[in-house]
Amino acid sequence: MAFDKKLLDILACPACKGKLQYNTQGAELICRFDRLAYPIKDNIPVMLENEARTLSLTELEQLEK
Repeated sequence: MAFDKKLLDILACPACKGKLQYNTQGAELICRFDRLAYPIKDNIPVMLENEARTLSLTELEQLEK
């Protein structure tokens, strides 16, 4: 299922206020700057820093491919 592009355009990372990228494979919103992945549960993004997981450099590199 594709994430709503309009919603993605208005959402920002709670930590740095930067742009987010939708990860289709993990159903997450990714902040590359902070290396955080915010989960999407029941089609609702959970935009809480304490709910986000930290991405490793390897994971971040894989997203670029």
